[in-house]
Amino acid sequence: MKDLTQLDGAIEWLGVKYKTILAREQTGGAMSVVDSLSPVGSGPPRHVHQNEDETFVILSGTCKIWIEGEETFVGSGESVFIPRGKEHTFKVVGDDPCRHLVILTPGGFESFFEDMAEGQFQIPTDMPAIEASAKRHNLIFTGPPLD
Repeated sequence: MKDLTQLDGAIEWLGVKYKTILAREQTGGAMSVVDSLSPVGSGPPRHVHQNEDETFVILSGTCKIWIEGEETFVGSGESVFIPRGKEHTFKVVGDDPCRHLVILTPGGFESFFEDMAEGQFQIPTDMPAIEASAKRHNLIFTGPPLD
């Protein structure tokens, strides 16, 4: 059985590992898929993707997903769809890291993760650099991470 706590060949930013397994160039821009491994307690600030729909497919662990004020818990074998333009965030909860696929339609946002891993930017210290990349990727930060 495959060890879901490893992600060989991934890039890393703030303890989260990202591996693009289907890039926008491979789909004519239609979509991209990122395999992500997030430690317990991790999660991004609230944000909005202006151009991409986002689907999370949970492979292991559990996430608390927040979409426009509504919270839900998703675990292994479950998925959640977040339409573009909807404010959202998530936090890994429980005792185990969360491995999940992030499916983005259209593709392209995966290069934001590449920017972050390359710069190893810190929140909140490097927010100007993070927000500059976010703007290039049509992402708007709207609030803090989940408690």
